[in-house]
Amino acid sequence: MPGRLEDPMSLKIRAILVIVIGVVMGFSLSIGGGLLGNSKPVSSEELAWEQAQLFAEVLEHVKREYVEPIDDAELLESAIRGMVADLDPHSEYLDANEYRDIRISTTGSYTGVGIEVAEIDNAIRVITPIAGSPAARSGIRSGDELVAVNGLAVDSDRLKDTLWRLRGHAGSKITLSVLRDDVVIDHEMRRQVIRVASVHKEFLNPSYGYVRVSQFSENTSRELSEAIDELQETNAGMLDGIVLDLRNNPGGVLDSAVEVSDLFLDSGVIVTADGRSVESRFTRSAHRGDILDGASMVVLVNGGSASASEIVAGALQDHNRATIVGSTTFGKGLVQTVMPLSKGRAVKLTTSRYYTPSGDSIHGIGVTPDVFVDEAPGFPDLSLSGILDRETDAQLAEAILQLQSRAVMHSKAQ
Repeated sequence: MPGRLEDPMSLKIRAILVIVIGVVMGFSLSIGGGLLGNSKPVSSEELAWEQAQLFAEVLEHVKREYVEPIDDAELLESAIRGMVADLDPHSEYLDANEYRDIRISTTGSYTGVGIEVAEIDNAIRVITPIAGSPAARSGIRSGDELVAVNGLAVDSDRLKDTLWRLRGHAGSKITLSVLRDDVVIDHEMRRQVIRVASVHKEFLNPSYGYVRVSQFSENTSRELSEAIDELQETNAGMLDGIVLDLRNNPGGVLDSAVEVSDLFLDSGVIVTADGRSVESRFTRSAHRGDILDGASMVVLVNGGSASASEIVAGALQDHNRATIVGSTTFGKGLVQTVMPLSKGRAVKLTTSRYYTPSGDSIHGIGVTPDVFVDEAPGFPDLSLSGILDRETDAQLAEAILQLQSRAVMHSKAQ
């Protein structure tokens, strides 16, 4: 009997089915006892075959009948994304570019031109050029509208693509075209390594400092320590108190939040975490040494303060080290771990729930401030270079009042 030629697509689907069955069977058999209780081992095999067959059936329908053709690799990557994303809002599959973005945000440096941009009124506008960056040296200003990169027009609906076009190898040339006062100006420059600061500092008055942390990167604790040291050096002695502004801080690296908390605590638990694996269960505690020597602290928070910000606020509140002022925080009490995969990809999975020193989970609840002050839109300015407004910013005004109402208490003689 003559041989029958197989449909190439069916062969692909069958090959995919074999792989999926192998993966699902291996997973099911490894946890079969816990998954199926007293069921016989064959039941787990049948379950694996059934689920793998369902996956292959759907895959084949999409390949044959979806309105537009889809590449096999794209389709399978979408299936992986869906599988991980369906676990919870914080778990996700990361392609090589997305994984690179994650690494940039945690290390606090990247190669580019050094501008903060945002989509405003259907245009991509410069929020601020970073001091000392190629963009700043070339004369780009806050408020400029970015209209082209290397002669190619930018699309205000594709901000992420624009950001990637701004990056490249250190030393490579790039031309940015900006619209200012109805005139297009071309700025030529070379990309360089940009260090992204996460801490802004200034004085509220001669003896009270203000420090804002915009995110928690690997360098944040060092930056914050240096900022406070510089304030104290300028003050020619210990500060009488500080405002630590964590408003609109979305979080970041957990260990960075622990290190920041440790700057102001002498002892005690900072955070505990509980998960399924050994690595996901841990306790982090403070070490002796308070950088402020017991001076008063007020921590500003709002609904945009999340994750690592809440670890810091919760630890300082539970240890009565700081007064928390503002509005209830976001309420993200989960820890994500980024796990590298092949070809520069990764998966970010929720691996732990964390708890404040008092043993409370703030997930879905948030940190409740000691002094509630409703948040005013626009504060703090999203740029670290934003100017403080002590009158219109009601939360900041209350924080200053809280500091001034407290007696100065240093643990050491001055």
